[in-house]
Amino acid sequence: MPLLETTPALLVLWALIGYGLGSIPFGMVLARLMNLGNLRDIGSGNIGATNVLRTGNKTAAALTLLLDAGKGAAALLLARAVTGHEDAAQLAGLAAMLGHCYPVWLKFKGGKGVATFLGLLLALHFPVGLGACIAWLVGAGVFRISSMGALVAAAASTFLMMFLDKPDALLLGVVLTLLIFWRHRANISRIRAGTEPKIGQKST
Repeated sequence: MPLLETTPALLVLWALIGYGLGSIPFGMVLARLMNLGNLRDIGSGNIGATNVLRTGNKTAAALTLLLDAGKGAAALLLARAVTGHEDAAQLAGLAAMLGHCYPVWLKFKGGKGVATFLGLLLALHFPVGLGACIAWLVGAGVFRISSMGALVAAAASTFLMMFLDKPDALLLGVVLTLLIFWRHRANISRIRAGTEPKIGQKST
């Protein structure tokens, strides 16, 4: 049973909480704490785990991956636990994704959102999230390109929601998939041109 009544004010509150959690740039924070330099001056300049890996520090990259995934999951699960409303939970999760991609602290220039996307899916519906993670591993493993793994996972997630009967999350899944493709539009162009860096390769 819902713990709180759904109101516009409640939804706005959880959207703000989700955005705040999502906008924490863990990659940049860890890079600074571990003396890895400014991520904006490294590789692609992105704040996510893939670019952190280009510093050569696998521990920092792994921590970034876990923390970026965790903040998306935390926003959704916290809203679900406190309110008991799935709409508030999904809105908080979506806001966390937007916070990661467009953080106000970094002039709205954030990451691609892949780890946050996968963390969100795992919290939203674990079988769908697990399937998307497997799809990422397959896509990245076959093509040796991180962005291909992200695109394969995003495309697979919508079909997984339909196949695994999660209609109440289908709209959120479609929005997240479209956002992943939008954030990777430059990567898609490089993939077509054959210039997208392989996993572990320095971006040029």
